[in-house]
Amino acid sequence: MDILHLVDRLEELFNESRPLPFSHSVIVNEDRMLDLIDQMRVSIPEEIKKAQQLLAQRDRILAQAQEEANRTLALAREKSEALASRDSIVLEAKARAEQIIAQAHQDVNVIMRESDEYVLETLTRLEAEMERLLSQARNGIRAIQSERQMQETAKEE
Repeated sequence: MDILHLVDRLEELFNESRPLPFSHSVIVNEDRMLDLIDQMRVSIPEEIKKAQQLLAQRDRILAQAQEEANRTLALAREKSEALASRDSIVLEAKARAEQIIAQAHQDVNVIMRESDEYVLETLTRLEAEMERLLSQARNGIRAIQSERQMQETAKEE
């Protein structure tokens, strides 16, 4: 289940709860709250798995780019050796090989930078969402504890 959907359900539970008079506390259905927390516990590892898959995908892309660069370099070397017997063609081949090598390095750098930015952005969003969920869960726990404490105080009086 999508973590954002669970957050929406948690917020919905909070909005449906009854307010306690003369306080900022609310009464929350404990079973529904605990069920949502359990679902979040299951869903968060899935989000982390997705982030790990993104990292693995980035590594595969980088490996493919490196392999392509190596093939390009090998091809450039082969071409330059084949053309070594001709003076004017040798100079052109060297220039082209250098362009191919430079372009391959630029492509690898761009792919690495974009992959790192994407993974960083995804992990940052995940971290912020997890912090927000943790804060909401703590607020719910405090509200329930406060409610229980008020009920116990009322019983003693």
